[in-house]
Amino acid sequence: MGMEAQKEDQTKSKGWLWWLLVLVLAAMVFAAAALTLLDNFKHSKPSGGVPDHPGPIVTEYANALEMAMQFFDIQKSGKLENNRIWWRGDSGLQDGSEEDLDLSKGMYDAGDLVKFGFPMAFTATILSWAILEYGDQMNSVKQLGYAQNSLKWITDYLINAHPSPNVLYIQVGDPRLDHKCWQRPEAMTEKRPIIQINTSFQGTEVAAETAAAMASASLVFKKINSSYSNLLLMHAQQLFTFADTYRGSYSVSIPQVQEFYNSTGYGDELLWAAAWLYHATRDESYLSYVTELNGQAFANWGSSSWFSWDDKHAGTQVLLSRISFFGAKGISVAENINLQMYRKTAEIVMCGLLPDSPTSTSSRTENGLIWVIEWHCLQHSMASAFLAVLYSDYMLTSQTETLYCDGKSFKPEDLRKFAMSQVDYVLGQNPMEMSYLVGYGSSYPQYVHHRGSSIPVDAKTGCKDGFEWLYSPKPNPNAAVGALVGGPFFNETYIDVRNNSMQTEPSTYNNALLVALLSGLVTSSSVVQSFS
Repeated sequence: MGMEAQKEDQTKSKGWLWWLLVLVLAAMVFAAAALTLLDNFKHSKPSGGVPDHPGPIVTEYANALEMAMQFFDIQKSGKLENNRIWWRGDSGLQDGSEEDLDLSKGMYDAGDLVKFGFPMAFTATILSWAILEYGDQMNSVKQLGYAQNSLKWITDYLINAHPSPNVLYIQVGDPRLDHKCWQRPEAMTEKRPIIQINTSFQGTEVAAETAAAMASASLVFKKINSSYSNLLLMHAQQLFTFADTYRGSYSVSIPQVQEFYNSTGYGDELLWAAAWLYHATRDESYLSYVTELNGQAFANWGSSSWFSWDDKHAGTQVLLSRISFFGAKGISVAENINLQMYRKTAEIVMCGLLPDSPTSTSSRTENGLIWVIEWHCLQHSMASAFLAVLYSDYMLTSQTETLYCDGKSFKPEDLRKFAMSQVDYVLGQNPMEMSYLVGYGSSYPQYVHHRGSSIPVDAKTGCKDGFEWLYSPKPNPNAAVGALVGGPFFNETYIDVRNNSMQTEPSTYNNALLVALLSGLVTSSSVVQSFS
């Protein structure tokens, strides 16, 4: 081969190697960019995509969630385990003993020392829902274990409160006697009678809500304690049958409850319980229950409502819209049509919450807080915001891009932005420039209407002389860290006085809604498409 030919071959070889090197380097750069893009996609806040792992943690929400979770420990009755609240001790150890029942566990509902079964069961259902949807996010900020433990503290009580298929104990303590005393739970002296519902004294809404609590909790414990999960599911099914067979409102059967947790009807609880039982069992009969005659009778399709311990309509509509978003096997045409009615009604609720929607609700303060009633006003803003986060994530996970409100379109992030506005208001972005979550921020309530928080641990008080601490001008000696107080008036003022129970009293059910909301906002990820 001549010299010129060799030079030509060497030049071609060098050229070929050079282009190969360029292609390899380009491929490496492209791969690195793709991995970075994928990582950013997975760990970004939702913006049209569906991240499938928890993303960056929002520190403010993580801190608030950690605090809010502590309030359930403050409210625990019974012999405390791994107690992390230094000023709380054992209490209510003899609850239920007159009927040979152990009703020592459970939680006091608010600042008093009564265990009300109706709001307690709702608290458990909301905790379960939050864990099922956002357990991975709770886990990313080390709060999942606390949530599961708090839930089990309630469900242990509920199991014992249901000693036979058609009997459910719904209350421990007499509110009238309790409210005549101001004592720490550890030092209670008043009598603590228990109240039951049965076939003669019906309480459909309480039995159905308890069924919902146990059905949803059975899903929470399904993979971590299968025998306990099965026990919960058995109780849930028995209670639902009891609630449905012996229909009657507990407010009618037991008139004394009207002053405290009066029920406005039980149809919503029946649908709520059946919806949870369908998710827990995939038994077609429960789906038929909510989509056929009972749905037509109780669902209030096409009407907006406010989600709360008393009214489960909006929660049921969002929960059942899950099936519409993600699908389920074996659904008939008729069932699918009525499931669409639940979803359409959920959309009406969502459109009412969005401040820029043509159908936006007027039930909000000048600075945007959802505000419906004076007592525990934050329950509706927290409940609304939680449902909005859920619906936003259902849209993202199912790749549903648009929500239409009377011709105007909105994105999932609009719902998330609304939800954030509600919790940001609670955490300090409000005209009072204070947090309504005790312990959060530099300014928060000091005079919480709460017996245990207001009385020094070493105080020797009886029933009556404890009232000196209710009227004391000094701040609470034991901070109820994590307590969400009642909230502001409609004019956005707040009077931090211990005897102002309308505004300064916390409650477990409001805290459960706040925990659920914060769990949905603390970081971004997609919700699972099936609980089972």
